[in-house]
Amino acid sequence: MAATYTFDVFTSLDGFGSYGPPGDWGGYWGRQGPELLAHREEQYRAPQRMVLGARTYREFVQMLDGPADSEVHDPWVTAMRALPATVVSGTLDEPVDWPDATVVRGDAVDVVRRLKADSPVPLRSHGSLSLNRALLAAGLVDILQITVFPVVTGRSGTEPVLAGVPDLDLDLLGSRTLDGRTLELRYRPRLHHRRPA
Repeated sequence: MAATYTFDVFTSLDGFGSYGPPGDWGGYWGRQGPELLAHREEQYRAPQRMVLGARTYREFVQMLDGPADSEVHDPWVTAMRALPATVVSGTLDEPVDWPDATVVRGDAVDVVRRLKADSPVPLRSHGSLSLNRALLAAGLVDILQITVFPVVTGRSGTEPVLAGVPDLDLDLLGSRTLDGRTLELRYRPRLHHRRPA
């Protein structure tokens, strides 16, 4: 049986995965809370393999190079970094600065298709927008997990999370409110096929 693949992503209510000037939100758009952080840690303690694109991998390494007491070293991030990872890249060379990471060259769709067939554990990707947009288009994402933070970043939002993906039908698998303000939504995505006229 094929391993399941989860695309796990944070977003503002208006669909942005990050922000730039003039934004001054801070990490998690300043809306993290103890329930969110504990829930994330629980999700990342389960056996699984991370799948990252090169850009996201570089951003994580740069982010984690900061002070040990910063919020980027939350326990769930530490748990994520302890997981085995596959980094899909045509430019990175091993060794990489991740305890158990393998760099795989090639088309992301082909790489993930092989991983899904061979992996004994579920696959998960956090961020890696370009990679996951291609996987959504190829029908390889089994679970789309979107954590919606209670902010609108209309002026400062960057990186529209789902920009350019094909039309999708979403079956709701579950939802959860964290800290009374942040919403986690889990969907099964399916490519939308036009209905006959």
